[in-house]
Amino acid sequence: MNISGIIKLKSETKEYGSNGFKKRELVITTQEQYPQNIMVEFIQDRCEILDSFSVGDFVKIDINLRGREWVNKDGETKYFNSIQGWRIEKTQNQVDSNLPPIPDDINIKSDDSSDSDDLPF
Repeated sequence: MNISGIIKLKSETKEYGSNGFKKRELVITTQEQYPQNIMVEFIQDRCEILDSFSVGDFVKIDINLRGREWVNKDGETKYFNSIQGWRIEKTQNQVDSNLPPIPDDINIKSDDSSDSDDLPF
């Protein structure tokens, strides 16, 4: 699964607990009719792959959805989701980086073309 968009925010790597768990967060803004700001976590050795990316870059991120269950002190069960990135690459400025590029030799005529033909459209 992947998502693509523009990098809006890139955090520094943070370390948690005594076992050295590392996490780095990245927010991308999707390029669709209703853009979404999506936070993606990169953990452990994957934190370093963000070093070569900057705010404003168009990227495609391969992700895994993660979920976990937690029971609070009152016995109520809660569920949490996270999006973990495992690969990221720069892409072109287009809505879906999986679409092929538009050919350079495509010929699109405008309505006020001087060519006349017998077709009604």
